[in-house]
Amino acid sequence: MLFIDFSINGIILLGGLFLLLGVLMTRISARAGVPSLVLFLIIGMILGSDISGLIYFSNAEIAQMVGVVALIIILFEGGLQTQWKNIRPVLGASVVLATLGVLITTTVVAVVAYYILDIGWLEAFLLGSIVGSTDAAAVFSVLAGQNIKAKISSTLEAESGTNDPMAMFLTIAFIQLIMIPDSSGWTMFGSFLLQMGLGAIFGVVLGYVASWTINRIKLDASGLYAVLAAGFAIFIYSSTAILGGSGLLAVYLAALVIGTRELTHSHSIISFHEGFAWLMQIVMFMLLGLLVFPSQLVEWELIWKGLVLSLVLIFIARPIAVFISAAFFNYSIKEKLFISWAGLRGAVPIVLATFPMLAGLENSFLFFNFVFFIVLTSALLQGSTIPFMAEKLSLNGRPSPKRIHSLELVSMDRANAEMLEVVLSEKSPFAGQFVQTIGLPKQTLISAIIRSGRLVMPTGTTKLRVGDVLYVLTEKKQVSKVKMVFGEEDILD
Repeated sequence: MLFIDFSINGIILLGGLFLLLGVLMTRISARAGVPSLVLFLIIGMILGSDISGLIYFSNAEIAQMVGVVALIIILFEGGLQTQWKNIRPVLGASVVLATLGVLITTTVVAVVAYYILDIGWLEAFLLGSIVGSTDAAAVFSVLAGQNIKAKISSTLEAESGTNDPMAMFLTIAFIQLIMIPDSSGWTMFGSFLLQMGLGAIFGVVLGYVASWTINRIKLDASGLYAVLAAGFAIFIYSSTAILGGSGLLAVYLAALVIGTRELTHSHSIISFHEGFAWLMQIVMFMLLGLLVFPSQLVEWELIWKGLVLSLVLIFIARPIAVFISAAFFNYSIKEKLFISWAGLRGAVPIVLATFPMLAGLENSFLFFNFVFFIVLTSALLQGSTIPFMAEKLSLNGRPSPKRIHSLELVSMDRANAEMLEVVLSEKSPFAGQFVQTIGLPKQTLISAIIRSGRLVMPTGTTKLRVGDVLYVLTEKKQVSKVKMVFGEEDILD
């Protein structure tokens, strides 16, 4: 058994090692083609008491709290990065997948669990509920950088961002039914409608409030705007949850609203939350790895039963849910197959698995081990083969155009000016054209072009190329017009 000094300095040292290992693991995962969440979990397991004996951690309450906070940040960052013009056409299908799809997946897994685990129906449905939803952290990280058709990637992102409330509601509902058998089903259904309704209303309204505040308030440092946005994310979740709504749904919808609004200091806000989301992923998955005792995962009975549940979830439950949910929407067979395959499980099921533990239910620790096994299987088998499946099903698309960012400088904040960063994609009408042909608004200037890593000082006769990064200096009031000229953003105002 190893020994670690848990003084203040020792804890700080351990935290630093966690972060260093986590960042290094992202490089290894990229080269090995394995989702980073798997490596984060493995690091947590190695540092735990069963293997290295370095850390003993068994506090499910702390793990749940950290997991929920991490999900808030991850969902918020995912919503900020999601473009409404891509989500809007697939919103109906995504909502059906996030509700009916989760219910179908839960039911299929529950039937199998009932017969192979020798448990009651309520416990079987509880286990099905825990693994019923896809995971936003896993889906966002695995799809990032993949040239998958926008329709498919947007469907998966919207589904994973909105199906957590359904899984959480079902998990809590079945825990209540187990503990209080005479609970009213109609009361629970009413509670579900209330949670979803309040979550949607608070998310949209507070999203507009947050974007309005960010644009109107004057702060001394641009970095404070990112902190302000993070504060709004946590406030939106907590206030909605306290009032009986779905906080996770509210956070994601608020981020969608904020991301589609004309936002000052957007580059700082998005960059900050991208790093913040990675930090929370590292902390969350490592902590959840610490909560697992690997010696309990190598038992033969858990392995074969867990493998059966995993295979049923991946090859039967998820495809049935997708094909039924998407039956009334315009998806091809290949697209449905890929959506079925890309339904990754990750942090959400593991966090939900702590709910029965805190409720003191029988078999709760056994459920946690099964869920952990299912998540590892899903991440390794599905997560590592997403690019392969997209290629085999011919669902690779063109690289999506990057959104136009505002680059904020301290001096510009007082001069009422902004520098926009625009990447010319293959779809841009100005690729191959001269600078002087662009009809930019008054008081607007292309001040620099970065081409293949080199600086090009533009003149009117400079010919633009695909991949050029344009830095456009303009007045703040002209930002919307500039973005409309380049045609890479829908203006919803």
